[in-house]
Amino acid sequence: MSTPINSYSTSGTDPATGGAAIVGAERRHSNGPGPEIMDAATLEGDTVVNSSGEDLGKIEAIMLDVSGGRIAYVVLSFGGFMGVGSKYFAVPWSALTLDAGERRFILGLSKDRLENAPGFDKDHWPSMADRTWATQVHAYYNATPYWEDEPGTSRVRPWTPDELTPIKM
Repeated sequence: MSTPINSYSTSGTDPATGGAAIVGAERRHSNGPGPEIMDAATLEGDTVVNSSGEDLGKIEAIMLDVSGGRIAYVVLSFGGFMGVGSKYFAVPWSALTLDAGERRFILGLSKDRLENAPGFDKDHWPSMADRTWATQVHAYYNATPYWEDEPGTSRVRPWTPDELTPIKM
């Protein structure tokens, strides 16, 4: 049985944490990992879809803010063939929703909007610690910059998936 993609009620996550929301799984308190705490390496290669179910690519890397102790971005690859010609995108972690039931992520973005997002190729990465660049990326995805998160504050997304207002960069 497939989890409805447009089901954005969260289960197993605290919306005040500023992390990725979780759908498609009952809250578990088990002795094993997931979905609340997971090995980052198990997420690399996971599929990312939009709320319409269109394939947006796969997770290539999870970027950490080492000194801040937070996940900063997911690097998403899109397009190309067998990794050749793919465009990479730094997607704010908070812009994603984990669909634990389907073992994939949901990004509230149309395929056209992703194609026009600021991106880079695998041999020319941006300086992800540059706050000007990072602020522009977070604005594009309508996400609060992770360094502005205050513990215990709610992350309200004033948009519905795939209905983002274009922001010129």
